This record gives sequence, structure tokens and C-alpha cells, in this order.
Amino acid sequence: MKKTVTLLLILAMTLSMTACAGKQESTSQAESSPTMAQTENSTAEPIQTQSLAPTKLTNKMTETELDTVTKHALTLLDEPPELSSDPNAEHKVSIEFQTIDLENWRNSINENRDEMTDDEYKEAMKKIQKAEETGEGLRYPLPPIVDGYIVANSVPEADVFENGGLYKFTTSTIDENGEWQVKDLSFASFEEYLDYIREQDAKQGFTEEETDLDICFTQLAYDALCSGNYEELPAGAVDRNDTSQYLWSYFHNYRSDWEYNREEVEEIKDSVDEIYVYDEELQRSFTVHVTLPPDYEKAKTYPVFFLTDGIWRFGNCPALRKCMENKEAAPVILVSLYYSYDVTDPDQGLRYEDLVINRSELLDFITDNLMPYLCENYNIDCGNSTLYGHSDGGVFTHYALFNSDQYENQPFGHYIIGSPALWGLKHYNEYEGISNDIYMNDYDYFVRNETLSKTVFLCAGSQEDPDYADNYREGDDTTLEGVAKLKERLESHNADLTYKLYESHHYQYIPEMLIEYLKEKYPYK
Repeated sequence: MKKTVTLLLILAMTLSMTACAGKQESTSQAESSPTMAQTENSTAEPIQTQSLAPTKLTNKMTETELDTVTKHALTLLDEPPELSSDPNAEHKVSIEFQTIDLENWRNSINENRDEMTDDEYKEAMKKIQKAEETGEGLRYPLPPIVDGYIVANSVPEADVFENGGLYKFTTSTIDENGEWQVKDLSFASFEEYLDYIREQDAKQGFTEEETDLDICFTQLAYDALCSGNYEELPAGAVDRNDTSQYLWSYFHNYRSDWEYNREEVEEIKDSVDEIYVYDEELQRSFTVHVTLPPDYEKAKTYPVFFLTDGIWRFGNCPALRKCMENKEAAPVILVSLYYSYDVTDPDQGLRYEDLVINRSELLDFITDNLMPYLCENYNIDCGNSTLYGHSDGGVFTHYALFNSDQYENQPFGHYIIGSPALWGLKHYNEYEGISNDIYMNDYDYFVRNETLSKTVFLCAGSQEDPDYADNYREGDDTTLEGVAKLKERLESHNADLTYKLYESHHYQYIPEMLIEYLKEKYPYK
């Protein structure tokens, strides 16, 4: 599903249009008030905020995806420690060992005999024989930990270079065509191996300071293995699926990109679960924040208010939770989704790629992976849960709504489509030669179904069209024109629709809109 560099360059203009971060734009936009200018409410009765039993969804995660999931306390506020690349400074090396089943290892060696030299084969069998004689078993060190961080590079065994031995391993990289390239590497000395690491760090854009730290930690880990001067950790002591524990996460810690009020988040941090999860289909790692309501009880069932663009929207969770504290809204579980902390997306290329181009794969992930996992860990009333998206996220929630009937799992009963940048999708479709009739006909939902069983909240800012006027192409509907046409289509099918137009530019109305929606959709009883 990866797109070429050429495609990303062609779409660069579109990306600049669909940006909707919480940062201030122009003075005139910042001054616009998000007060409601026009409102058309549905006449549906208020929906109950609890069901008799939690919803059951089928978890379709692969084994690999399940193995990567970690759930822990909030780390967004964590400050990275000061790490020293001075080898003479005080450092701590810890090593966890893995015990290898000798019979399985012997079988593996014999199965791969043709790929080994005679000396390599003899050395491997010699180790197995020694392990059998001593009864100590065959132990291999897992990547060592230096000063609390897992060393990203592989570290040779202590005796690998004895008697002219070589350090060998296989590496896999993706070339410019997106194809995997496998290389067999060998090094005659540890110094030669360190030179290789320096070359790789330079290719990856490491700074000189980062490379020095990488080299220092690799050297410290190797020296500790050779000297035996390390702390041995019990098996399973380290969660190696948690990417925040690796040294490269120290180099690429983009928590500062997230927009939130630190004091407000401090107040609710004990009510926030942070979940790391990987999706094989998208090849993305995500950070999920689950903000539990006041007086949360595990035995009770709650709806979920699911917010895409967590890099901005998690910052709204303290205010939303405050509404629950003040009994202005019923208790709900707030869930926000964004990429892992080692990902930065200043031009919003990844965001556009996943919310617009890869919207099908993202919907698969949320519907069949993430929401089922959350339902296994929290009692959730999916029928009364809401999925929110704005701008490119509005393109996504439009797609999610009108493709919801294609899924066995039904994690949401309500959808917020905020200022959908459907013209951005149109630009991509034109580049790919895809008919725009597909989304303009709401993905043929009403061909497959007579009625829409979900509720829809459609909203936009009355002043937002001029914001991106330079980016509209001939024949494009503006954002507001696209919203108006979507409203007409929904009304023609008697959908349960609430429509609100705010006196605001593109994104300024979002915080107040979310609070307003929470109070109206989930009123306190």
C-alpha cells in the first residue's frame, strides 16, 4: 500500500490544504468565534448512556499484532533522561538471557547445514555438546540494556572474534522500489563492526551526538558481555515490544509535537491508560489514549467517544472529562488515536495517506483490531459509541459510516463528520484514475441498504472556504459545497441527521463542538 515519492510530491499541494492542526493560523482566523450560526437538530430521543451488557466484537488481530500490544500508564508527560556518551561516566548494563532448546537448535543447524561453512558447523555443534555436558543449557543474550535503554544494534558474543572468528549476521532493508533486499554481512573485528554502525547511522540521518551515543552504548554492552560485569535480568523482565524502551526512541522522541495543556493533563493522568499497538496491514505503530470517566467501575458498561487525530484531540480530553465531573454529561470512555511517539508528521503526509488514501485499511484496523481489543479490556456499549473525524478525518468518517455495513463488527452507532475535505480525496482519485462517483454516491451504501441505521452529526465552519481558496482546482466543490451536498443526500434518505454550521474557520470550532456534542448525545441522567 506504500505510495511512491512521486505520488507524494504530486499531492503536496493537497496536503497543505487539508492540514487542520490546533495551531493558530492567521490573526483573522484566530479571532473568529466558534459560536453556532446555524443549527438543524434531529428530533430523535436522547440515547441511553448504558446498555445491559458490554458489546462483543471479534478480535481479528494477527499473532504478530497481538504480541506487540502493550498497555501502561501515561508516558506523554515523561521527560527523556540525560544520557552520556562518555564511556568513563557511570553507566549500568543489564542483560537478559534466552535459553535455547538444544534439540530444536540441533535440528535447525542440521536443516541449514548447506548454508554453513565446515568451521561454522563444527563450532555450533561444539557449543551444543558443551551445553549438554555441563547441563547449563545453551543461553544467548538478548539485546542488552544500557542506562535503561535497549541497545538497538546487535551485539556480538564475547568470544566471537577469538582465533580469527568472524561476526556474521543477515540484514534486510527496503530499497527505493519498496522491495526487500537481504544481505549477509561479516566483520573481522569489533572496531570494523562499529565503523559499519557509524555508516548506517549517517544514512539514517543521525546527528553526530546521536551516533556517539549509539556507538558508546554498543561498546559498553559488548565490553560488559566480555568482562561479565553486568546485571543479569530474569527471563521476561523486559517488554521488548514496547518501542519506547529502545535507544532509537530516545533519538526520535516527538512528544513535543503533541498539543495539550500540561497542567490539565497532569490532573487526569491517573485516569489515562496508554496503549501501544502495531498494525501489519498499514505497517504503522499507534499510540492510543484511553481516558476513563470519573468514578469508573470495571463492572459497568460505558459508550466510547473515539477521536481521530489524537495529537491534537487528546488535548481536549481534560475538558471533556471535566464535563463528566461537573455532571454536565454522562460518563463515557474517551479514546484518542495517533501515531507512536517516535513518529513526526510536520507536513501531515502520513495523516493524509492513512485518513484519505488508506482509509479502507485504517477502518479495518479500528473495526477489527483496535475496538475489539478495547472491548476485551473495558466494558463498552458499541451501539452507543461515537467515531469522530475532522477535515481528512472527516473524509475518513464519511467512508467509515457508508462502509460500516460491510463489517461483521459494529463498534459505532454514531458518526461525526466534521468539515470533510472531500476535494482532497477527489485530487487523489483523479491522479489514480478512480471515479469520483464512488464517494459522491456515498460508496453505494443506499444501493445496498434501504435505510441508514446510524446517527450522523455533520458540521463545518461558515468561514472556512476562503482559508484554502488557492488550493481548489477548477471543478472542485469547496468544503462547504461538499458538506451541503452530503447534507442533501442524507436528508433525501431520511437519515437521523444533526447538522450544525458554526461561525468559525476550519478548525477553531472543534473544542466547543466536542463539548457540545458530549453534553447533547450523552446527557447526564
